[in-house]
Amino acid sequence: MARVGEDVTAVAMGYFGVQYRGDKHRAEAWETLRAITDRFALDDGPGGWDLTHHIDAQGYDTLVAAGYWRDATTYDRWLAGTEVAGWWDAPERLAAGVGVFREILAPGVDRFETLYAATEGLPGIGGVLDDISGQVIEHAYWGSMRDRIPRSQTDRMSPAGELRVDGDPVGGCRVVVRGHENLALIRSGQDWAGAPAEERELYLAAIEPTLSEAMDFLRDRGQRLGCYSNRYVRNVDADGTPLDTTSAISYWRSLDLLERWAESHPSHLNVFVALLSRADQVPSLRLYHEVAVMDADSQYYEYVNCHPATGLLRDAVAPA
Repeated sequence: MARVGEDVTAVAMGYFGVQYRGDKHRAEAWETLRAITDRFALDDGPGGWDLTHHIDAQGYDTLVAAGYWRDATTYDRWLAGTEVAGWWDAPERLAAGVGVFREILAPGVDRFETLYAATEGLPGIGGVLDDISGQVIEHAYWGSMRDRIPRSQTDRMSPAGELRVDGDPVGGCRVVVRGHENLALIRSGQDWAGAPAEERELYLAAIEPTLSEAMDFLRDRGQRLGCYSNRYVRNVDADGTPLDTTSAISYWRSLDLLERWAESHPSHLNVFVALLSRADQVPSLRLYHEVAVMDADSQYYEYVNCHPATGLLRDAVAPA
């Protein structure tokens, strides 16, 4: 598990997305993404970031730059800068041929956990934190994810409230979704870049298809289980070339509902069996995840020119 210094009270994770449909908008989408990542290089930008691509359930290509900040106050300073705030708030965002969104989470240090099958080159939030633990005993049993979150010692972290939307998501406009108490996020990753040919072939033939099927299930039918949004993404380089790394970025109404799916639903159990039955044959496969359970005030979701089923828009309701 990654460890954070005692001087930090909250970290920040930001998913900055560009949405487009059709090849005629591809160049504009990449130009827009570069405008976002160029701003990562400004003072107080993220300590680490990666790029991904996926096609959503409505057929839109989506590019996401995921940025990670060791300290949420550093993110706040970066966001408040004229070059960052001015770009996001500019009227040109509404006139563009692509949609953009930002989904920002700033969990307190007692509200998130990480788990890695390696101790060096950590992806995600672990790559910007201060240290890593030795092996932990809170692992390899149902419920261990919850046990690794410090707050779970005193709080069930049950959900309260609903997702609320400010603005009309139909018609190309700027819309903000307000999160509710104890919404859960998990990003789980799979990295086979360092695997020899035989391991790579086994993973891609016997394990990854089962994982992809489970991710499509959550994307298309996870709503009734409490999954607000599931993106199964492929990492890419700055030119858009696919890398040998994937991850699932998944929002849930609660940690309880995420646990219930993981422990009992056939779609996840199929992945569990496919991996565990062949784990000794793919020792080079690097797995990780990061999980956060958010209080309402530590979430911000904004969608500009995006279709109404993007991210958390689908399940948000208008204020009464």
